[in-house]
Amino acid sequence: MSIAEILDTMEYGPAPESDKEARAWIKGLGGETKLFIGGAWKKAKSGESFETMSPSNGEVLTRLAQANAADIDAAVKAASKAQPAWAALPGHVRARYLYAIARLVQRHSRLFAVVETLDNGKPIRETRDIDIPLVARHFYHHAGWAQLMDGELADKEPLGVCGQIIPWNFPLLMLAWKIAPAIALGNTVVLKPAEYTSLTALLFAEICQKAGLPEGVVNIVTGDGATGEAIVNHPGVAKIAFTGSTEVGRRIREATAGSGKSLTLELGGKSPFIVFDDADLDAAVEGVVDAIWFNQGQVCCAGSRLLVQESVQERFIAKLVSRMETLRVGDPLDKAIDIGAIVHPVQLARIRELVDVGVKEGAILHQPKAGVPAKGCFYPPTLLTGVHPAATVSRVEIFGPVLVATTFRTPAEAIELANNTEYGLAASIWSETLSLALDIAPKLKCGVVWVNGTNMFDAGVGFGGYKESGYGREGGREGLAAYCKPKWLAKAKPIAVLPTVEANGDVVSTGFVDRTAKLYVGGKQARPDGGYSRPVVSPSGALVGEVGEGNRKDIRNAVEAARKATGWATTAEHSRAQILYYIAENLDARSGEFADRLAAMTGRRKQDTAREVAASVSRLFAYGAWADKFEGAVHKPPLRGVALAMNEPLGILGIACPEEHGLLGFVSTFAPAIAMGNRVVVVPSSRQALAATDFYQVLETSDVPDGVVNIVTGDRDALALELAKHEEVDGIWYFGGREAAARIEKASTGNLKQVWAETVQRDWYDARQGEGREILSRAVQVKNIWVPYGE
Repeated sequence: MSIAEILDTMEYGPAPESDKEARAWIKGLGGETKLFIGGAWKKAKSGESFETMSPSNGEVLTRLAQANAADIDAAVKAASKAQPAWAALPGHVRARYLYAIARLVQRHSRLFAVVETLDNGKPIRETRDIDIPLVARHFYHHAGWAQLMDGELADKEPLGVCGQIIPWNFPLLMLAWKIAPAIALGNTVVLKPAEYTSLTALLFAEICQKAGLPEGVVNIVTGDGATGEAIVNHPGVAKIAFTGSTEVGRRIREATAGSGKSLTLELGGKSPFIVFDDADLDAAVEGVVDAIWFNQGQVCCAGSRLLVQESVQERFIAKLVSRMETLRVGDPLDKAIDIGAIVHPVQLARIRELVDVGVKEGAILHQPKAGVPAKGCFYPPTLLTGVHPAATVSRVEIFGPVLVATTFRTPAEAIELANNTEYGLAASIWSETLSLALDIAPKLKCGVVWVNGTNMFDAGVGFGGYKESGYGREGGREGLAAYCKPKWLAKAKPIAVLPTVEANGDVVSTGFVDRTAKLYVGGKQARPDGGYSRPVVSPSGALVGEVGEGNRKDIRNAVEAARKATGWATTAEHSRAQILYYIAENLDARSGEFADRLAAMTGRRKQDTAREVAASVSRLFAYGAWADKFEGAVHKPPLRGVALAMNEPLGILGIACPEEHGLLGFVSTFAPAIAMGNRVVVVPSSRQALAATDFYQVLETSDVPDGVVNIVTGDRDALALELAKHEEVDGIWYFGGREAAARIEKASTGNLKQVWAETVQRDWYDARQGEGREILSRAVQVKNIWVPYGE
């Protein structure tokens, strides 16, 4: 073809990337890989291995070692041995290792990029220009946190050995997201890469050796799901970090229930891409290309649901269909292609099956006229229009280059459609009216929102989801919280589950005995559904009073009342603060009555119970002060723009209060929750429940909106279990024994609600343990809103 013909047609010619060095490195593996344990390469104890293939042509690249439980045990032991010395290093020394790793990644960036493309099938342009630079950025960024830990996180310490399981869609980048913050803060890791895409993790292990990283700090074990299961179940692992499917995330939540392991889950998504009628339509079309056809749509936060305002729908779809015709599908090592290969034949079959289902359910199929290579795992960019919001393809994560489109008329309808999913990972908003975009963003139930952009990531900006997209964050300051814990926890004692004190027939003579304590639901006193009451007795067995015996129906009623109080989340922080101050003042006015009540229930001296009441008043004032001061941040990622990190309430929060300190424990848990805008269903201490039922009279006189605070008394552990099962509850806090905590964590898997199950004793009088940022951070989830500058 002549230059004139090229200029006339503007067709791209082939631009192949050499794979010579990558293939030489793979050949150097000897046909079968080893495990990286304790700084050395070791054969799998089972002697078993499996093939890894290049998805673009089906070629077997090499065989990967299949690690079993014995290999995992060896890796955990190596990590455990290395961890104390690694954590004891000065921060600047750990930082130097991370800096060295970052520089080595940059030095070998093209090798990493080509190996990743061969193994995964994504275009070389993406691995070269996006993945590998972000990998280096994560190690540079977290090297800084290693340096600053002693000052900025002076009250925190590392968790210990972290088990990390990563997916196949961003093999090396997910490794960096996991390993960099973990080792920066003094942890050691045992990481399992995805079964389909393990090669760059093994290349990274070589980089760790070149950087002189101490033996055992990073351990890489390859294998299938059984290998990951062995990591999850190992008692020597203090934390599990998992990125993958929601289905597997649920199984991990169940497996870790009651183990005391810290857990973060970054799971699936079905993210909306919202185009308003005032958007720059041409720019939005390019945004769609990046949102759903980047990495063949194999992105957990892919903008796979297109929502277009009805008035511009025809024009936008026409532009998009035209743009699809220009997308090139082919050899991922060709720098001139846009879409590479699907990772594995199994995934390709799933994509085809779901598209067929969509067409059968009435969707209109749009695909480019140009075909795809006959050999290899390729699938064309696909658009399904006329899709109903309840259709299978609207609700199921396809994880491929498939976009489903529907329309909306008003911003309110756009929000409703966007939130009509069990997922909540990310969203894109396209509008030239910034005030509209920033009004919509906080109303979307997801962890990341991009304004006039998509798929933007940075080590300094947290990433993670709401609802069944998991919990915890990767990156940013909030991501560090997943890899450290308060220092005081090291000396904390387990909560002792005390035997029930039986009533002996005596009655404590107080002015409260004859009053029938009810439940408090929707701002009103309510009799328990079952019609039963339970005694509250003193340590000697004397009757102090009776409270309602709440049951499952009462929990349901309380959750429904909380659900109706949605306005509390958007009430101004200043107004929430004033109500908390008002509650504190009204409690203080009745401090003598509460001190008497506590003395009767606990047998403690009046001066001790008066101290608890005073501490409770102080705690309420403290959270009134925090209500408008626990703020987010403005991040400055390396682009022209900002990312707004906003603290948002979890939603409806179930709280099973500590058994001890019936008033202070009650106040110290519900107050931070409502200060942050949550609505709560509180199950107070069974032994000291009258402190909470007396308290609802304080609430009634303190302008607390109906449904914001609901109190259900009864069997604390049984009621907490019902809250854990309830699909409308977004989070649960439980303070008690390990066995009950395990049941609650396991029951939470239905909607993957966030669970804080604390089984050690906390000094609620100590301001470091009983109030402040640690507890407030449990009451919020961080949403990062990216706002780029310029045209």
